Amino acid sequence: MKLQQLFSYFDAKSISVEELADSNEPEVSGIFFNARQVISGSVFVAIKGFKSDGHEFLTQAVENGAAALVVENKSNIPASFTGKVLEVVDSRVALDQLAAIFYGFPSEQLFCFGVTGTNGKTSITYFLEHILNFHHKSCGVMGTVNHRVGNEVWTSDMTTPDPLTLQHRLRQFVDAGAIAVAMEVSSHALDQKRAASVHFNTVIFTNLTLDHLDYHQSMDNYFGAKQRLFTEMLWETNKKPTFAVVNMDDSYGRKLKVADTAVTWTFGQRESDFQYKILKMNFSETEFELKTPMEQYTVKVPFSGNHMISNCVASMVAAISAGVSLDQSIHALTSFYGVPGRLQKVMTASLKTVFVDYAHTPDALENVLKSLHEVRSQSRKKSKVITVFGCGGDRDKIKRPLMAKIATELSDFVFVTSDNPRTEDPMTIIADIQRGIEDDFKKFLIEPDREKAIAAAIRLATIDDVVLIAGKGHEDYQIIGTEKIHFSDVEVAQKYLKDQV
Repeated sequence: MKLQQLFSYFDAKSISVEELADSNEPEVSGIFFNARQVISGSVFVAIKGFKSDGHEFLTQAVENGAAALVVENKSNIPASFTGKVLEVVDSRVALDQLAAIFYGFPSEQLFCFGVTGTNGKTSITYFLEHILNFHHKSCGVMGTVNHRVGNEVWTSDMTTPDPLTLQHRLRQFVDAGAIAVAMEVSSHALDQKRAASVHFNTVIFTNLTLDHLDYHQSMDNYFGAKQRLFTEMLWETNKKPTFAVVNMDDSYGRKLKVADTAVTWTFGQRESDFQYKILKMNFSETEFELKTPMEQYTVKVPFSGNHMISNCVASMVAAISAGVSLDQSIHALTSFYGVPGRLQKVMTASLKTVFVDYAHTPDALENVLKSLHEVRSQSRKKSKVITVFGCGGDRDKIKRPLMAKIATELSDFVFVTSDNPRTEDPMTIIADIQRGIEDDFKKFLIEPDREKAIAAAIRLATIDDVVLIAGKGHEDYQIIGTEKIHFSDVEVAQKYLKDQV
């Protein structure tokens, strides 16, 4: 793509374009917002970040061969620079738009699902992927665990990537033959306009609970960021018709505003368009009733957990918008055996029951523990629930004692350990957690070494007990300081369960 073609999409009223090149100019070699990555013939976009400002690295970008600069302020451009300059009001918005243009607007060639909420995003993308692929509608996935389509898998560093990675990945999905994509859309991404140029068909709201207040500062701001997916982005999409799938069991879902151009479908256990009721549940399967405006279904699926059933129903409803009937979804889900790190049963020859779950917020931990209690009550066994958990460092400190309160109220024994301490002292994090433990609760143990805590929990458990290892889920690393060290809760649990056969 020529630089002139790339820049010509911008509204001349809101930006100034200096001396667009003639038709003989070379192709743009790439777009970058990290000056160290700039190559000859590329475009550098100066982003004002939270820790640094890209405008401070314009000289480095020029030295590395940038052919054009996109800036909010020209003052730091080297006097020797003879390339093209695009001055914009918001370089984050410009980066998002440039990425979409550069990769040929790939979202317009896909049926795009966007999933947002504190919990449940990953599970819903897995459900949608399974349902659509089962019915030969190739679906790419972009989220917390990884990015994938067909047999191709890419690693993921964040829930929703930067605009360049996002648009490039969508292009790769299209080139691989995908007709749909299921994306996790984080509040950070919505606030930072990383996905603003994605044209969504269907957006899904799971819930909103205490999380990310270190970034958003208040629940109102957090909710406001999520709200954008259902208002601004649905108004701006060029897809018709559009759909919003909203959880009525969540208080924020009940007050969510949706663009009046979209069809809104509600789901939940309370009165809604798609209302479900759990009939039977054990550690291996769940039977539930689903009432719709047209018909009533009895559904049996090979997984358990109240929150997993909520995510399952949301996915079934969303799939309708892509032309997959409820009957077809029900058929597909009989062969769905779970999501990595989401109430994932650790499979070994041992008769002990151990689950790994990503629950790292108070609400998520409460949901998974209540699900285990419900299964335990239906089994009528006098089993104990043993929980292993910690809290991440350099993140929301408010939720640490809240998670401790939930863990101790809903567990028979608790091991408090490290999660991803990052640059915080693990014992400082644990001290924050301990503030939520009542003085009369004595059945807990502090073990900052996560592997030792998991081993101790498994040794403590009897065959009838259930061990929950919460917080890291699918992650196969621990972040200690600034270093990522290989660590998988599933692998560690398997290691110690082998000794319990």
